[in-house]
Amino acid sequence: MTKKVNISTEAGADVQTVSEAVARTLKHARKTQNMTLDELSRRAGVSKGMVVEIEKCAANPSIAILCKIAAALGLSVADFVNVADTPAAHLIDSQDIPTLWHGELGGSARLLAGTSGPNMLELWRWEVFPGESYSSPGHPQGTTELFHVEKGTLRLQVGAVELIIGPGCSAVARTDVPHQYANHGKSKLVFTMSVTEIHPPVRVM
Repeated sequence: MTKKVNISTEAGADVQTVSEAVARTLKHARKTQNMTLDELSRRAGVSKGMVVEIEKCAANPSIAILCKIAAALGLSVADFVNVADTPAAHLIDSQDIPTLWHGELGGSARLLAGTSGPNMLELWRWEVFPGESYSSPGHPQGTTELFHVEKGTLRLQVGAVELIIGPGCSAVARTDVPHQYANHGKSKLVFTMSVTEIHPPVRVM
């Protein structure tokens, strides 16, 4: 059974292109690192069945699952959806920008640009309609997100802390705990967000 979960691409790369890019990158990275499906499943905390379906291009992972698999492979989400590159400067065409979340009422989250992992920086643009929300488990320790609201009001829940961010305002949050973006207002919410994930160097004993 083919599953399509949390990936929609109305304004950028089509869903099949994104799915193929994720499957291709996953298979290549896993084989390059000589990592079995069982090992990847264990490291990522994702079921082996889901990993198999993603690699077969038969499932589109949610943002949360893609983050877990990317981290387990030492990659970034941008590596998976082809918006990361190594040149000092490069252009990402509009049609190549993927939409990785689609709300039930028409909202969307687009990964505008990102660097390669494991240390990575991502730039997102979210449009969230009244009544929609997106919840995420905690990212790796030390992950920081920056927010700027263009329109509407963002209700940001980070652990036990809640922030109400109005138009023109910005916020900083450590998102290594469960968090949620929600629109409890009456108009569309539009905000940009950057995600920075830096892993400390591994000490050699």
